[in-house]
Amino acid sequence: MTTDRSIEYLISLFRELCKLPKETEWVEFKSNNPNPEEIGEYISALANSAAIFGKARAYILWGVDDITHEIKGTTFTPIREKKGAEELENWLLHLLTPRIHFHFFEFKVDGLPVVLLEIERAFKQPVQFKGMEYIRVGSYGKKLKEHPEKEKQLWRIFDHIPFERMIAADNMDSGDILRLLDYAAYFELLGQPIPERHEAILAKLKADEMIMAKENGKWDITNLGAVLFAKKLADFRALSRKAVRVVVYKGNDRIQTEREQEGGKGYAVGFERLISFINALLPMNEVIEAAIRKTVPVYPELAIRELVANALIHQDFFCNRKRPDGGSFQGSHGDYQPRRAPG
Repeated sequence: MTTDRSIEYLISLFRELCKLPKETEWVEFKSNNPNPEEIGEYISALANSAAIFGKARAYILWGVDDITHEIKGTTFTPIREKKGAEELENWLLHLLTPRIHFHFFEFKVDGLPVVLLEIERAFKQPVQFKGMEYIRVGSYGKKLKEHPEKEKQLWRIFDHIPFERMIAADNMDSGDILRLLDYAAYFELLGQPIPERHEAILAKLKADEMIMAKENGKWDITNLGAVLFAKKLADFRALSRKAVRVVVYKGNDRIQTEREQEGGKGYAVGFERLISFINALLPMNEVIEAAIRKTVPVYPELAIRELVANALIHQDFFCNRKRPDGGSFQGSHGDYQPRRAPG
């Protein structure tokens, strides 16, 4: 969903949300309500409403008076809450479709315990809880099917916002952008010198839609910027499963793994290393040219590059489930799995 949050950032965000004049379609205030059923419905409603209102995230805040927005603290501790014998977070994950990213943060503000639930906006399809889709109408949660105009609006949004323009990390300082994205590799691939001023670097990244400027002077990193130029994809929760994985199997089936390696960098940053790694696994031939013995790859490097690049580009970026398709590329995860050639 986002990069790891510091306590300072969480406290600042919590205070800013409390300054809202009232609850919105993408923010809910609670005191101590730990009802798992209601939390699941809220997640569905807030995620769907965040998409309609163009927000990257939605939030539930515990420990706040829903009228005055005064911070009073809460006794709600999600890490200890259970539904039956199952932990609350796992129980919610099983009942939300599709599985969006959300995270509970527990910390203190002015010495008072509070909880912030950060919820990723809906993408590609409305979020359901227990098979039912919810939406916010004002500050109230409603069933989406009871508001067909909202449902139509939501589907229009899904049809017009591509994956690459969605937000991988939001509300970042300029220093965070330069820390998280390999801008040196970006300029190297463009064949351009790195600008001396940070403002010029950010302007170029913005022009190519790797990042987006916010009204408060901060920045959002788009999925495009993170997928291509992340120094570590693990820094972006929603994209961490898109890391490329190379698996070598023994024989012609997938029963026994002989070797496995996972890359952690963005695709553009790590592409050359990925190709070199795959080429080293493939068989070689010896040929004699002009009385000189040479070792050459059985498969042309250009063909390997085209195969891997096309597999990466044409995967289903919205899918978070494994879908082996009979070939060697696990499109939903960015996994390239070559079989060892016979002999």
